[in-house]
Amino acid sequence: MRPLLPSLLMALSTLLLPADEPAATATPAHTPAWLENAVFYQIYPQTYRDSNGDGIGDLRGIIEKLPYLHELGVTALWLSPCYDSPFGDAGYDVADFYKVAPRYGTNDDLRALFAEAKKVGIRVMLDLVAGHTSNQCEWFRQSQRHERNPYTDWYIWNDNVWDWFTPGLQLVVGGAERAANYVPNFFHFQPALNYGFAQPDPKAPWQQPITAPGPQAVRAELKKIMRFWFDLGAAGFRVDMAGSLVKNDPDGKATAALWAEFRAWMNTEYPDRAMVSEWSQPQIAIPNGFHMDFLLPFAKPGYKALFRPDGAAVPIFDRSGKNSIRTFLDEFEPLYTATRGQGFIAIPSGNHDTVPRLGNGRDPRDLAVAMAFLLTMPGVPFIYYGDELGLRALDGLPSKEGGYGRTGCRTPMQWDASANAGFSTASAAALYLPVDPAADRPNVAAELAYPDSALRATQQLIALRKAHPSLAASGDFQVLVAEKDRWPFVFRRAKGDEVIVVALNPTDQAVTATLPAAVVAQSLVPLAGTSDTFRREGDTWLVTLPPVSYTVVRVAE
Repeated sequence: MRPLLPSLLMALSTLLLPADEPAATATPAHTPAWLENAVFYQIYPQTYRDSNGDGIGDLRGIIEKLPYLHELGVTALWLSPCYDSPFGDAGYDVADFYKVAPRYGTNDDLRALFAEAKKVGIRVMLDLVAGHTSNQCEWFRQSQRHERNPYTDWYIWNDNVWDWFTPGLQLVVGGAERAANYVPNFFHFQPALNYGFAQPDPKAPWQQPITAPGPQAVRAELKKIMRFWFDLGAAGFRVDMAGSLVKNDPDGKATAALWAEFRAWMNTEYPDRAMVSEWSQPQIAIPNGFHMDFLLPFAKPGYKALFRPDGAAVPIFDRSGKNSIRTFLDEFEPLYTATRGQGFIAIPSGNHDTVPRLGNGRDPRDLAVAMAFLLTMPGVPFIYYGDELGLRALDGLPSKEGGYGRTGCRTPMQWDASANAGFSTASAAALYLPVDPAADRPNVAAELAYPDSALRATQQLIALRKAHPSLAASGDFQVLVAEKDRWPFVFRRAKGDEVIVVALNPTDQAVTATLPAAVVAQSLVPLAGTSDTFRREGDTWLVTLPPVSYTVVRVAE
């Protein structure tokens, strides 16, 4: 949910655990088979497609674009929150978890999206805001009352309105009828739900253990919410701020145990549904309940460095070649080893919290190389809407619904060259956010008509991934060439009798490397990208890649 979480660093202290030190040892059974070939696509509902001309995207608009998504080749969608909300934080402040926000449509519209997507082989995953609600939620309205009631302990309250400081926790002071202050999970209008404290402070009796009735009621309600949407047709959930539920949980074990319990329930009652966590600690999240865990900029500098500048450092995928793929691999490989066979690491192209966008500063060739990386690596890829086109984040926009510096990466999808880029028939002034005003802004119609576009490259790479078991989520992964401060990056994927080699060069210089002697083949069959990049010299192979290029080949013995 957040690009940086300074206010939650203590609550998310598990971010400091080393990659090879899991928080617990529970190993969930069963992974839905459909994740093996899944390619996810994140949709920000308010800016994807407006079907009724009010300037805001909606569920019927997404249904309209299912043929495009099917043609692109994605197999699953993740929708950012579409529940009823006052939208102080773009829907991450939920007022009613059982009702679609009217601006997006109705529960029947969401049911229709589930059904229509299923017809074209696409599953739909919802966003689960598990850790907090809006302060407009009826649960909180009741909890903040002076008289005790069934919701009194559903949120975290101290016991004295004049006590303004609690180590490791934020407090909203004087925001309620009851003579107490509450703990928010991020913004002041997002009161934290009470899942209890792993280590309650004995000097603060208001810090309830996880076994207390309030935390147990909240846990039961979360399961009820999940069941409601599973039964309506949801394929699973992306869980917002998944590591922040239990407070004062320094090793993450209590939060991990909660998710392991939920995974056991899903394995029994909803074995074909899946969850991906916003945790960015795969070695904790995956062994303890989640089928997938994201790599995210706020916790993984190696991931952030892939496509976005980090301080003075240029991105890894940059024409200058000044950063090395080792920056990423030194972070990724231990996580891959720790979680292999238990679940999948999810590498996203970006999301609603990450700026700049993948398309900023990159042309179609650059984007094709980046997509070749994302769509041939192990785990499950996630494409943020518009990244397949090279949609650019806009600078200087005023904050919209709590977006602040992230607002520019949430602008409308660009469908064609018509008014508002085909997003909406509303006036430009009525749009949720402005469309990129640049004359060269990319759009779907133009890129579908151009065989060398970023969109066409993405489409071809998705098809390649789906056609070859080696490139699927669990295919073996072995680094062949990845030197510090040098390119190319060459790696091997394998499953069964199929072996595929991928070589990437994002730089503006031709590069050459020798493959390890153990990589021996009678021939290499080109599958995608630049051909004739490999040549044999004795018992070894050399790969030479021209500037800004990639190649994917199948090894034939």
